[in-house]
Amino acid sequence: MHTLKNQFIVLPGGEDIVDICVGMLGKTSDINLFRDTRNKFADSQRFIGDKAYIGDDAITTPHKKRKNTEISEFQKQENKQLSSRRIAVEHMICRVKIFRVASEKFRLARHRYSQVILAVCGLIRLRLNRLVSLTINT
Repeated sequence: MHTLKNQFIVLPGGEDIVDICVGMLGKTSDINLFRDTRNKFADSQRFIGDKAYIGDDAITTPHKKRKNTEISEFQKQENKQLSSRRIAVEHMICRVKIFRVASEKFRLARHRYSQVILAVCGLIRLRLNRLVSLTINT
């Protein structure tokens, strides 16, 4: 259990980081992590996710190619539109990984991980000119 998992909820267009789930142990799947933190948002709230989030009605995910079949042209177009909307989120995740805290082995004590990730997110939000502080989820 050396892997710590983070989950970022970002505004459309990568304008701001809305919520962070920090430092969950790596055995937790992405969809279960989302379901644990889902109660913070309205039931009518919709999300966009990658293929790791297939199975939840609140999350729009790309169409997945099944074994020995192809997806239709319409599904390919939908996947392309969805990925063009998600690219800003991927860029926000890249900004966090530039600091190498979330992308490499964390070499400090495990209880310091959430402080460091929140500090990195604070620096990113400062660069984006966002002044509201984030709260820690444990």
